Amino acid sequence: MIQSFEGAVVAVTGAAGTVGKELVRQLLNEPTEQVRALDNNETGLFELEHEMNKPGQLAAFLCDISREEGLMRFLDGVDYVFHAAALKHVPLCENSPFEAVRVNVHGMENVIRASLAGGVKKVLFTSSDKAVNPTSVMGTTKLMGERLITAAQNLSSARRPTIFASTRFGNVVGSRGSVLPLFMQQIERGLPITLTHNEMTRFMMTLEEASGLVIDSIRYASGGENFITKMPVMRIRDVAEVMVDMMAPYYGRDPRDSEIKIIGMRPGEKLYEELSTAEELARMWDCGRYFVVDPLNVDGERTYPSDNPQPTDRVYISSTEPAMSHEGIRSFIEAAQVLPEDYEPAPTPRVALG
Repeated sequence: MIQSFEGAVVAVTGAAGTVGKELVRQLLNEPTEQVRALDNNETGLFELEHEMNKPGQLAAFLCDISREEGLMRFLDGVDYVFHAAALKHVPLCENSPFEAVRVNVHGMENVIRASLAGGVKKVLFTSSDKAVNPTSVMGTTKLMGERLITAAQNLSSARRPTIFASTRFGNVVGSRGSVLPLFMQQIERGLPITLTHNEMTRFMMTLEEASGLVIDSIRYASGGENFITKMPVMRIRDVAEVMVDMMAPYYGRDPRDSEIKIIGMRPGEKLYEELSTAEELARMWDCGRYFVVDPLNVDGERTYPSDNPQPTDRVYISSTEPAMSHEGIRSFIEAAQVLPEDYEPAPTPRVALG
C-alpha cells in the first residue's frame, strides 16, 4: 500500500476537468515532488496553473491522450498516474461515437502503453456507473476501458512491474453536466425544471469525496481490481423539488410558480444506476466505505481498504438502495459547496409541484 506520495511524480490526465482539477488540488497538498497536469484544454490548464499557484510542484502540459507520442514523453519517469480524461456526456457520445472510441478506448490503450514504457508504478482509471450493463456508447467505452486496465495487468513483468486498477463511482454533484447547475439556470430564468423521468434515481457524491476516494483507491491497488465507492442515492425529482425550495427565493421567485416538466429519457440514458453486477458477486468484497471487485485470476496477496473484508451478496443498484429524504438532500447540497457564495438558506413551505 502507498503510505505516502512523498517525493513522487504524479500525473493526472484530464486535469482541467472537474474531477481532474480536484485530484490535482489534493495531490498538491501531498508531499509530491511534482504533479503533472495533462489536458488538451489550453485555457483550462492556464486557469489551473493560475488558481493553484504552485510553480515547481505543478507542471501543466498540453496533451491529447489519443496521441501516443505525447503521453510517452509526459509519463516518462512518472510514479503514479490518475487517468481521468474521457468523453463523458452520454448524448454527445451517441452523436459522435467514433470520437468516443478514439478518446475513451484508444486513449486508454495509449495510457497503458506509455505507463509501461515509462516505468510507472501504479495506474488508476476513473470509471463510471455507466460501464455496468452499458446501454450507451459512452458506457460501453468506459467498460472497455475497465477491461483494458484489468487485462493490462497481464502485460506487467518483473522488468516493468506496473499495477493497474479502476474505480467506479456515480454522479459528482456540481460537476460539468450535473443536474444541479442545470436546475439552477432554469430556476434563475423562470423556465420549467426539465426532468426525464419521475422515478429516475442516481448515486451522488461531492467532488471532494470523489477525488479523495480515487486517491485512496490507488493507495490500495494490488493489480486488476475495481474499487466501487459507496454513496447516497437521490431521486432526481426530489432533487428538483429541493432545488426549487432553496433557489427560487434566492433568485427572487416564488417556488409555487415553478413547474417540473417531464421531457422523456434521452438516448442511452438509464432509469437507475448500477455500480456492480450479479456476476461480480463471487469475487466482490465489502470493505466498509468501498466494495472491491477482484480480477478473475487473483495473483498474489491482496491489500484491501479494510482490516476485515467480507464477502457480499449485495448488487449495488440505485433503484434498490434507500433514497435520501428532502431534508437529507438539502443538507447534502449545502455541504457540497456548489451554491452561490452569497446564498443564505431561506425557509420555504414544501409545495407540491406539477
